[in-house]
Amino acid sequence: MTPNLPTGCVIALVGAESTGKTELSRAIAQRLQDRGTPVTLVGEYLREWCEREGRTPRPDEQQAIADEQMRRIDAAAATGVVVADTTALMTAVYSEQLFADTSLYDSALAAQRRYAITLLTALDLPWVADDMRDGPHARQPTDTLVRAALSRAGLSYAVVHGSGGERLANAWNAINTIAGNEGRARTRTRRDAKPASWTWPCEKCSDPECEHKLFSDLMARRDPP
Repeated sequence: MTPNLPTGCVIALVGAESTGKTELSRAIAQRLQDRGTPVTLVGEYLREWCEREGRTPRPDEQQAIADEQMRRIDAAAATGVVVADTTALMTAVYSEQLFADTSLYDSALAAQRRYAITLLTALDLPWVADDMRDGPHARQPTDTLVRAALSRAGLSYAVVHGSGGERLANAWNAINTIAGNEGRARTRTRRDAKPASWTWPCEKCSDPECEHKLFSDLMARRDPP
């Protein structure tokens, strides 16, 4: 099944370091392209910045990095469907985690609210080190902060587990489920003039066993990829 995604739809991937955001975002974008949906993949500006500068940002440089990530996503969304390999929310989370600075959350969450689908990559992949990453010890605190920020803002999200093809299948199933719910919500809104939004089972649950059961159930019901 291929989701019906309108122009301006953003599929936003967020999550801790080394949880497969880049690989998964590329795979989602490729599958959409293969199935006839024009899509723009927006990469992680923070990594681009670090590679260009040869260092990690100072606290006073974080806002500009978050702003550029938002600008790139918005520019791409003006002309089609977007898969975003991270969002400004992650810059806000890193600012809190590293510098005890929470000032970036308001603008980051306002932007996140515009994105139709938020996928949170789970911590079930092995750690892969590189020069820009803090270490495996940082993943759980990052994940906790991301979930807390989304929950405070009342933003729905789906947690994606699995490795390789399984992770893509789980993400694809979540996208189809959310897109289908939004389509039905739009139909109800036109008919009833009442706002509606999608909901995701266990979206705010941090129990890995619960999340794995959810995805196992979804995988059992999903259409063939």
